[in-house]
Amino acid sequence: MRKIIGIGETILDIIFKDEQPTAAVPGGSTFNGMISLGRMGLPVTMITETGNDRVGRTIQQFMEENGVDSSHVCMYEDGRTAISLAYLNERNDADYVFYKDYPKARLDVEWPVVNKDDIIMMGSYFVLNPVLRTRVKEFLDYASEQEALIYYDINFRSSHASEAIKLYSTILENFEYASIVRGSTEDFQNMLRLSDPEKVYEQEVKYHCKQMLCTDAEGEICLFSPNVTKKYQVNKIETVSTIGAGDNFNAGIIFGLMTENVHRDDLPTLNEEQWDRIIAHGMAFAAEVCQSFNNSISKEFAKNYGRKQ
Repeated sequence: MRKIIGIGETILDIIFKDEQPTAAVPGGSTFNGMISLGRMGLPVTMITETGNDRVGRTIQQFMEENGVDSSHVCMYEDGRTAISLAYLNERNDADYVFYKDYPKARLDVEWPVVNKDDIIMMGSYFVLNPVLRTRVKEFLDYASEQEALIYYDINFRSSHASEAIKLYSTILENFEYASIVRGSTEDFQNMLRLSDPEKVYEQEVKYHCKQMLCTDAEGEICLFSPNVTKKYQVNKIETVSTIGAGDNFNAGIIFGLMTENVHRDDLPTLNEEQWDRIIAHGMAFAAEVCQSFNNSISKEFAKNYGRKQ
Protein backbone atom coordinates (compact mmCIF):
# COMPACT_ATOMS: atom_id res chain seq x y z
CA MET A 1 0.00 0.00 0.00
CA ARG A 2 1.32 3.43 -0.95
CA LYS A 3 2.01 5.82 1.89
CA ILE A 4 2.70 9.54 2.36
CA ILE A 5 5.80 10.77 4.19
CA GLY A 6 6.25 14.40 5.20
CA ILE A 7 9.56 15.99 6.19
CA GLY A 8 9.56 19.43 7.76
CA GLU A 9 9.46 21.47 10.93
CA THR A 10 6.91 21.22 13.73
CA ILE A 11 5.96 24.25 15.77
CA LEU A 12 3.24 25.51 18.10
CA ASP A 13 1.35 28.41 16.48
CA ILE A 14 -0.17 30.93 18.90
CA ILE A 15 -2.62 32.98 16.83
CA PHE A 16 -3.38 36.63 17.63
CA LYS A 17 -6.33 38.69 16.34
CA ASP A 18 -6.54 42.37 17.28
CA GLU A 19 -3.40 41.82 19.39
CA GLN A 20 -5.13 39.22 21.57
CA PRO A 21 -4.30 35.49 21.63
CA THR A 22 -7.16 33.58 19.99
CA ALA A 23 -5.94 30.00 19.52
CA ALA A 24 -2.90 27.77 20.00
CA VAL A 25 -2.52 24.90 17.52
CA PRO A 26 0.33 22.60 16.45
CA GLY A 27 1.64 23.62 13.04
CA GLY A 28 4.42 23.67 10.47
CA SER A 29 3.97 23.90 6.72
CA THR A 30 4.36 20.20 5.92
CA PHE A 31 2.93 19.17 9.29
CA ASN A 32 -0.40 20.94 8.61
CA GLY A 33 -0.90 19.01 5.40
CA MET A 34 0.05 15.70 7.02
CA ILE A 35 -2.57 16.19 9.76
CA SER A 36 -5.23 16.79 7.09
CA LEU A 37 -4.21 13.68 5.16
CA GLY A 38 -4.21 11.67 8.38
CA ARG A 39 -7.74 12.88 9.07
CA MET A 40 -8.71 11.69 5.59
CA GLY A 41 -7.66 8.19 6.66
CA LEU A 42 -4.57 7.93 4.45
CA PRO A 43 -1.35 6.23 5.69
CA VAL A 44 0.82 9.13 6.80
CA THR A 45 4.24 9.41 8.48
CA MET A 46 5.96 12.61 9.59
CA ILE A 47 9.73 13.12 9.86
CA THR A 48 10.28 16.07 12.18
CA GLU A 49 11.75 17.18 15.50
CA THR A 50 10.42 18.57 18.79
CA GLY A 51 11.78 19.14 22.23
CA ASN A 52 11.10 16.49 24.86
CA ASP A 53 9.02 19.03 26.76
CA ARG A 54 5.33 19.61 27.46
CA VAL A 55 4.73 21.30 24.10
CA GLY A 56 6.61 18.60 22.19
CA ARG A 57 4.75 15.79 23.90
CA THR A 58 1.44 17.53 23.24
CA ILE A 59 2.32 17.81 19.54
CA GLN A 60 3.30 14.13 19.36
CA GLN A 61 0.01 13.13 20.99
CA PHE A 62 -1.85 15.41 18.54
CA MET A 63 -0.18 13.59 15.62
CA GLU A 64 -1.16 10.18 16.93
CA GLU A 65 -4.75 11.30 17.59
CA ASN A 66 -5.00 12.39 13.95
CA GLY A 67 -3.67 9.25 12.29
CA VAL A 68 -0.08 10.43 11.72
CA ASP A 69 2.72 7.97 12.53
CA SER A 70 5.03 9.76 15.00
CA SER A 71 7.69 7.04 15.27
CA HIS A 72 10.11 9.14 13.16
CA VAL A 73 9.94 12.26 15.34
CA CYS A 74 13.27 13.29 16.89
CA MET A 75 12.51 14.41 20.46
CA TYR A 76 15.63 16.23 21.64
CA GLU A 77 16.57 16.91 25.26
CA ASP A 78 18.92 19.87 24.72
CA GLY A 79 16.49 22.60 23.66
CA ARG A 80 12.80 23.46 23.52
CA THR A 81 10.01 22.97 20.99
CA ALA A 82 9.75 25.91 18.58
CA ILE A 83 6.88 28.40 19.00
CA SER A 84 5.53 31.02 16.62
CA LEU A 85 3.32 34.04 17.30
CA ALA A 86 1.05 34.58 14.29
CA TYR A 87 -0.53 38.05 14.13
CA LEU A 88 -3.52 38.22 11.77
CA ASN A 89 -4.12 41.46 9.86
CA GLU A 90 -7.41 42.85 8.52
CA ARG A 91 -7.26 40.35 5.62
CA ASN A 92 -6.60 37.51 8.09
CA ASP A 93 -3.11 36.98 6.67
CA ALA A 94 -0.44 36.27 9.27
CA ASP A 95 2.78 38.03 10.23
CA TYR A 96 5.02 35.71 12.25
CA VAL A 97 7.46 36.04 15.14
CA PHE A 98 9.42 32.83 15.84
CA TYR A 99 11.03 31.56 19.05
CA LYS A 100 13.41 28.66 18.49
CA ASP A 101 15.86 26.84 20.78
CA TYR A 102 17.29 23.92 18.82
CA PRO A 103 20.09 21.55 19.93
CA LYS A 104 23.39 21.18 18.07
CA ALA A 105 22.51 17.68 16.83
CA ARG A 106 19.49 17.98 14.55
CA LEU A 107 17.11 15.46 12.96
CA ASP A 108 18.73 12.50 14.70
CA VAL A 109 16.12 9.99 13.60
CA GLU A 110 15.89 6.72 11.66
CA TRP A 111 14.31 7.11 8.20
CA PRO A 112 11.02 5.37 7.45
CA VAL A 113 11.02 2.73 4.73
CA VAL A 114 10.27 4.30 1.32
CA ASN A 115 8.80 2.22 -1.50
CA LYS A 116 8.28 2.97 -5.19
CA ASP A 117 5.57 5.59 -5.77
CA ASP A 118 5.21 6.52 -2.11
CA ILE A 119 4.60 10.28 -1.95
CA ILE A 120 7.12 12.48 -0.15
CA MET A 121 6.08 16.03 0.78
CA MET A 122 8.87 18.45 1.65
CA GLY A 123 9.06 22.20 1.85
CA SER A 124 9.89 25.54 3.43
CA TYR A 125 13.27 26.69 4.74
CA PHE A 126 13.59 23.37 6.59
CA VAL A 127 14.80 21.57 3.44
CA LEU A 128 17.19 24.42 2.52
CA ASN A 129 18.65 25.08 5.96
CA PRO A 130 22.44 24.48 5.79
CA VAL A 131 22.34 23.06 9.34
CA LEU A 132 19.93 20.32 8.23
CA ARG A 133 20.87 19.93 4.58
CA THR A 134 23.17 16.91 4.92
CA ARG A 135 20.46 14.89 6.66
CA VAL A 136 17.68 16.14 4.36
CA LYS A 137 19.74 15.34 1.25
CA GLU A 138 20.47 11.87 2.61
CA PHE A 139 16.73 11.20 2.86
CA LEU A 140 15.95 12.71 -0.56
CA ASP A 141 18.68 10.61 -2.18
CA TYR A 142 17.18 7.50 -0.59
CA ALA A 143 13.63 8.45 -1.64
CA SER A 144 14.78 9.15 -5.20
CA GLU A 145 16.58 5.82 -5.43
CA GLN A 146 13.32 4.13 -4.40
CA GLU A 147 11.49 6.08 -7.17
CA ALA A 148 9.16 7.94 -4.83
CA LEU A 149 6.98 10.81 -6.07
CA ILE A 150 8.42 13.94 -4.42
CA TYR A 151 6.19 17.01 -3.93
CA TYR A 152 8.15 20.19 -3.17
CA ASP A 153 6.26 23.08 -1.57
CA ILE A 154 8.61 26.08 -1.72
CA ASN A 155 7.02 28.18 1.08
CA PHE A 156 9.96 30.61 1.08
CA ARG A 157 9.24 33.53 3.42
CA SER A 158 10.43 37.11 2.99
CA SER A 159 12.53 36.75 6.16
CA HIS A 160 14.85 34.44 4.19
CA ALA A 161 14.88 36.48 0.95
CA SER A 162 18.34 37.85 1.73
CA GLU A 163 19.68 34.28 1.70
CA ALA A 164 18.21 33.37 -1.69
CA ILE A 165 21.40 33.87 -3.71
CA LYS A 166 23.45 31.83 -1.23
CA LEU A 167 20.83 29.05 -1.32
CA TYR A 168 20.28 29.08 -5.10
CA SER A 169 22.24 25.89 -5.84
CA THR A 170 20.30 24.06 -3.11
CA ILE A 171 17.03 25.38 -4.53
CA LEU A 172 17.91 23.99 -7.97
CA GLU A 173 18.91 20.70 -6.37
CA ASN A 174 15.45 20.50 -4.76
CA PHE A 175 13.87 21.18 -8.16
CA GLU A 176 15.86 18.20 -9.48
CA TYR A 177 14.54 15.92 -6.74
CA ALA A 178 10.96 17.12 -7.23
CA SER A 179 8.25 15.42 -9.26
CA ILE A 180 5.96 18.45 -8.67
CA VAL A 181 7.03 21.96 -7.63
CA ARG A 182 4.40 24.14 -5.92
CA GLY A 183 4.89 27.74 -4.90
CA SER A 184 3.00 31.00 -4.52
CA THR A 185 3.81 34.13 -6.49
CA GLU A 186 5.15 35.55 -3.22
CA ASP A 187 7.40 32.50 -2.69
CA PHE A 188 8.86 32.82 -6.18
CA GLN A 189 9.41 36.55 -5.73
CA ASN A 190 11.24 35.99 -2.45
CA MET A 191 13.28 33.08 -3.78
CA LEU A 192 13.93 33.92 -7.44
CA ARG A 193 13.02 37.60 -7.81
CA LEU A 194 10.35 36.49 -10.28
CA SER A 195 6.60 36.57 -9.69
CA ASP A 196 5.27 35.79 -13.18
CA PRO A 197 4.42 32.05 -13.09
CA GLU A 198 5.18 31.46 -16.76
CA LYS A 199 8.64 33.05 -16.46
CA VAL A 200 9.34 31.05 -13.31
CA TYR A 201 8.44 27.81 -15.08
CA GLU A 202 10.23 28.58 -18.36
CA GLN A 203 13.38 30.10 -16.87
CA GLU A 204 13.89 28.23 -13.60
CA VAL A 205 11.80 25.09 -13.12
CA LYS A 206 11.02 23.13 -16.27
CA TYR A 207 14.61 22.08 -16.98
CA HIS A 208 14.63 20.33 -13.60
CA CYS A 209 10.98 19.41 -12.96
CA LYS A 210 8.24 19.22 -15.62
CA GLN A 211 5.24 19.77 -13.32
CA MET A 212 4.65 23.09 -11.53
CA LEU A 213 1.73 24.64 -9.68
CA CYS A 214 1.62 28.33 -8.77
CA THR A 215 -0.94 29.85 -6.41
CA ASP A 216 -1.64 33.54 -5.82
CA ALA A 217 -3.72 33.87 -2.61
CA GLU A 218 -7.27 34.48 -3.86
CA GLY A 219 -5.97 34.90 -7.44
CA GLU A 220 -5.51 32.28 -10.16
CA ILE A 221 -3.91 28.87 -9.81
CA CYS A 222 -1.55 28.17 -12.72
CA LEU A 223 -0.69 24.65 -13.83
CA PHE A 224 2.29 23.85 -16.04
CA SER A 225 2.93 20.31 -17.28
CA PRO A 226 4.00 18.63 -20.54
CA ASN A 227 0.39 17.81 -21.47
CA VAL A 228 -1.60 20.61 -19.85
CA THR A 229 -1.07 24.31 -19.19
CA LYS A 230 -4.10 25.88 -17.55
CA LYS A 231 -5.35 28.61 -15.20
CA TYR A 232 -7.98 27.96 -12.53
CA GLN A 233 -10.19 30.59 -10.90
CA VAL A 234 -10.45 30.49 -7.10
CA ASN A 235 -13.87 30.94 -5.51
CA LYS A 236 -14.15 33.97 -3.22
CA ILE A 237 -14.89 33.07 0.41
CA GLU A 238 -15.08 34.83 3.77
CA THR A 239 -11.88 33.98 5.64
CA VAL A 240 -11.26 33.61 9.36
CA SER A 241 -7.53 32.86 8.99
CA THR A 242 -5.40 32.10 5.94
CA ILE A 243 -2.81 30.20 8.03
CA GLY A 244 -2.44 26.76 6.50
CA ALA A 245 -4.24 27.59 3.23
CA GLY A 246 -1.27 26.73 1.02
CA ASP A 247 -0.32 23.76 3.20
CA ASN A 248 -3.78 22.28 2.77
CA PHE A 249 -3.87 23.05 -0.94
CA ASN A 250 -0.84 20.73 -1.02
CA ALA A 251 -2.69 18.14 1.06
CA GLY A 252 -5.63 18.28 -1.34
CA ILE A 253 -3.34 17.80 -4.34
CA ILE A 254 -1.72 14.77 -2.68
CA PHE A 255 -5.16 13.41 -1.76
CA GLY A 256 -6.06 13.79 -5.44
CA LEU A 257 -2.91 12.00 -6.58
CA MET A 258 -3.74 9.13 -4.25
CA THR A 259 -7.44 8.87 -5.16
CA GLU A 260 -6.61 9.08 -8.89
CA ASN A 261 -3.88 6.45 -8.32
CA VAL A 262 -1.29 8.65 -10.05
CA HIS A 263 2.22 7.22 -9.94
CA ARG A 264 5.40 9.19 -10.50
CA ASP A 265 5.80 8.06 -14.10
CA ASP A 266 2.17 8.99 -14.86
CA LEU A 267 2.63 12.70 -14.16
CA PRO A 268 3.84 13.84 -17.61
CA THR A 269 0.88 12.16 -19.34
CA LEU A 270 -1.98 13.31 -17.09
CA ASN A 271 -4.80 14.85 -19.13
CA GLU A 272 -6.81 17.99 -18.42
CA GLU A 273 -9.73 16.15 -16.79
CA GLN A 274 -7.40 14.37 -14.36
CA TRP A 275 -5.66 17.61 -13.40
CA ASP A 276 -9.07 19.31 -12.99
CA ARG A 277 -10.12 16.71 -10.43
CA ILE A 278 -6.78 16.81 -8.59
CA ILE A 279 -6.71 20.60 -8.35
CA ALA A 280 -10.35 20.71 -7.25
CA HIS A 281 -9.32 18.73 -4.16
CA GLY A 282 -6.55 21.26 -3.45
CA MET A 283 -8.98 24.18 -3.68
CA ALA A 284 -11.56 22.45 -1.47
CA PHE A 285 -9.03 21.67 1.28
CA ALA A 286 -7.61 25.22 1.21
CA ALA A 287 -11.08 26.84 1.34
CA GLU A 288 -12.07 24.70 4.33
CA VAL A 289 -9.01 25.74 6.36
CA CYS A 290 -9.53 29.44 5.68
CA GLN A 291 -12.88 29.32 7.48
CA SER A 292 -11.49 28.52 10.96
CA PHE A 293 -8.46 29.08 13.21
CA ASN A 294 -7.38 25.47 12.59
CA ASN A 295 -4.23 24.79 10.57
CA SER A 296 -5.74 21.66 9.00
CA ILE A 297 -9.09 20.47 7.69
CA SER A 298 -11.61 19.60 10.40
CA LYS A 299 -12.47 16.01 11.26
CA GLU A 300 -16.08 16.75 10.24
CA PHE A 301 -14.99 18.00 6.83
CA ALA A 302 -12.80 14.91 6.37
CA LYS A 303 -15.63 12.57 7.33
CA ASN A 304 -18.17 14.20 5.01
CA TYR A 305 -15.71 14.81 2.17
CA GLY A 306 -14.70 11.16 2.20
CA ARG A 307 -18.32 10.16 1.67
CA LYS A 308 -18.56 12.31 -1.44
CA GLN A 309 -15.64 10.66 -3.23
